[in-house]
Amino acid sequence: MPESPKPTDPAAKHLIAHGKLDVEGRLVDASNVTLYCSVELDGMCANAVYKPVNGERPLWDFPDGTLAGREVATYLLSDASGLGSIPPTVLRDGPFGVGMVQLWIETSEEELIDVRAPADVPPDWRVVLHAHDRLGDPAVLTHADHPGVRDLAILDIIANNTDRKGGHVLAGTDGRIYGVDHGICLHVEPKLRTVLWGWIGEPLPGEAVEKLRALPEKIYGSLGEELATHLTGLEIEAIADRAEALLAAGVFPEPGDDWRAIPWPLF
Repeated sequence: MPESPKPTDPAAKHLIAHGKLDVEGRLVDASNVTLYCSVELDGMCANAVYKPVNGERPLWDFPDGTLAGREVATYLLSDASGLGSIPPTVLRDGPFGVGMVQLWIETSEEELIDVRAPADVPPDWRVVLHAHDRLGDPAVLTHADHPGVRDLAILDIIANNTDRKGGHVLAGTDGRIYGVDHGICLHVEPKLRTVLWGWIGEPLPGEAVEKLRALPEKIYGSLGEELATHLTGLEIEAIADRAEALLAAGVFPEPGDDWRAIPWPLF
């Protein structure tokens, strides 16, 4: 029986980059064409998500490049910086043309983000938003105070993620927390829209500070060269600018007043 590599195994990226893709179905809830595939190569197999560029709907505020390219660029940023965890992601040819291919993550039943009654929020969770449900009862948007979720929140700040919904944060069966769906990231203008606002005003963890300090040099070196395939020069410079601004602040930011800071729907 073919072997399935772990997401952290370099063989996983080689598999999705060079393996034979067979489309098995379509994820109908996605706004762009998103296909569920099997991929096999040299005795290895896995499942993957394939988003062909031909299936993208143009966005007026993201006129440059492709959504698939932005997904790959966000993976490259995460992988090079060590901020957050994104499944191995590549840009390659497939059954419906060039597109983004990303390793499918098997998930556990661990809950990370939810809408609950205030009395039902676990003591180690963070409240993001107070609201009322459709019956008028109090409800809160809340997420786990988990290091893996916190690391994704930092990545989102640097990547300027415009659409971090609750369903884009996955608890892998390997114990790691993964972020997916990064097609509308890395814009020059501030557009951070996320459900992960639970650490506003708190100091950045020491490990993240060290990673952020090392990032600008990478941006103006080999990482920047890789990103140039997918992003404009201004967008690449903006990544370094956001890292330096976050370092200077030293704390998790609060939402700005110029745009809606939480995506809708939430999941």
